[in-house]
Amino acid sequence: MRRFLRENLLCALLAAAGCAALAWLGLYGPGWNDYEVELQPAVEALAAGHIHTFLSLSPVYGGSLIERAPFVLLGSLAGGEPATYRLLALPCLLASAALGVWLLARMRRERRPLLARGVALGVCVVNPVTLRALELGHPEELLGASACVAAVLLAGAPSVSRRRSIAVGILLGLAVANKQWAVLAAGAVLLALPPGRRLSCAFAALGAAVLVEAPLLIGGSGTYVAGASGVATSSSVIFQPAEVWWFFGHHGALVHGMFGDAKPGYRIAPSWAGEISHPLAVLAGFAIAAGLWLRTRGRRMPAATALLALAVTMLARSMLDTWDTVYYLLPAILALLAWETVGTSRRPPVLALGLTVLAWAQFQWLPGRVSPDAQSAIFLVWSLALLALLCARLLAEAPRSRESRTADAGPERRPRLGLAPRPQEMTVRSFERPVSTSRPPSRTTVRSSIRTPSTSGR
Repeated sequence: MRRFLRENLLCALLAAAGCAALAWLGLYGPGWNDYEVELQPAVEALAAGHIHTFLSLSPVYGGSLIERAPFVLLGSLAGGEPATYRLLALPCLLASAALGVWLLARMRRERRPLLARGVALGVCVVNPVTLRALELGHPEELLGASACVAAVLLAGAPSVSRRRSIAVGILLGLAVANKQWAVLAAGAVLLALPPGRRLSCAFAALGAAVLVEAPLLIGGSGTYVAGASGVATSSSVIFQPAEVWWFFGHHGALVHGMFGDAKPGYRIAPSWAGEISHPLAVLAGFAIAAGLWLRTRGRRMPAATALLALAVTMLARSMLDTWDTVYYLLPAILALLAWETVGTSRRPPVLALGLTVLAWAQFQWLPGRVSPDAQSAIFLVWSLALLALLCARLLAEAPRSRESRTADAGPERRPRLGLAPRPQEMTVRSFERPVSTSRPPSRTTVRSSIRTPSTSGR
C-alpha cells in the first residue's frame, strides 16, 4: 500500500489540483441552478435536524443526499448555504479523482505513453462536462458515473472472491440509490463477474439500494414514490433538441423554459414522447445486456468488453431521454475512457476525448448560433454514427458462445514421441493483459527421460 501511494503521489496531487480548479470555477453559487429548486429545501431541513421534513422534501434522487448527509452537517458548521453546496460536491469530485488515479496506475504498470496518461487524467478530472454539471447543480452525476465504472472494473478483476462480489454489489447499489439511472449499469457489472458470483452481487446491490432508500420510502409520506413514478413516465414539457424524438414535435406557440425564459424555435413535445422515453431507455439497457448474455451464453466477459457495453448503454440512454442535457453524457464519457485505458492500445483515449468535445460543442457552443432544428440534426448525425461504431466494436469483442468455447479450449494435440510437449498456457486476463502460468519443460529434462533405460542394468 505504501509503495502504491509513493508511486502515485504525483498523479494524486495533479488530480487534487484539477478538482480544486473545477470547484473554484463551478461552485461559486447555488442561487440560480437546479440545486436551489430541487435540493436546497431538503438540505436546509436536514441541517436543522427536521428529519421528517427532509424526507418529505427530498427529490427522486434523495438517496444521494442520504449518502452525502455528513457533508451537509459539515456545511452547516462551516458557514451556511454556500459552504454546504460546495461540501456536497466534494465527495463527487473526490470519486472522479480516485478513479483517475486508479486508471493511471494501471496505465503506468502497462508502460503506456505519457501522453496517453495525461489525456486520460485530464478527461477524468478536469472535464468541461463535469464543470457544467457543477454549474447546473448536479455533482451527483459525477458520483454515479464514477461508481458505475469502478463497479465494472472491480467485477472484471482476474480473481473475484465472494467478498469482492458483495463489495461490487454494494457499490452498484449505492450508485443506484444515488441516482436511479445507474440501474442501467447492472447488466455490464453482472456480465463482467464470474457466473458463480452474480447472484451474491445482485442481492448485495438490492440490499444496499433498499437500505439507503428505505427512509425515503417510509418517511416520505408517499411523495417519494409519487415523484419516482412521475419521473419514470413523465409527460413533462421538457423537450430538448439533443434527442431522437425532436422532429416528432411540432412548432406552435412560443415555448418557455422552467424559469420562464423564452426559447424561440423550440418544438412542442408530443404527449407520448415523455411517457415512453424513460421506460424505453431502461428497456434498451436491459436489451443490450440480454443480447450480450444470449450471444455469449452467459459466459464471463472481459472487463474491457463490459466497459464498452456500459458506454453503449449510457450513450443510448442519453439519446432516448427527452430531458437530455450535457451532463447526461458524463457516464458514457467515463466508461469510454476506462475502456480505452484498460485495453491493449497504446494510443491516447481519443474516443472519450472526442465525445467530451462533441458534448461541449453540442450543448454549449451550438445554442445561440444555429436553430434548435439544426442542433437536433447535428446531434443525430454524430450520436448515431458513434453508437453504430461502438456497437460494431462491441459485437467484435463479444464473440458468440461457440467461438468463445473454441478459443478457450483450443485444438487437442498429443505430443510427439521424443519431443518436448507444447506448453499448456493458462491465460489470466487482468484488464486484457495475458499472464502465462506454465512454462515448457527444459531441454535437459526431456533428454534424460528419453535416454533413461527402461530395464535396470542395461
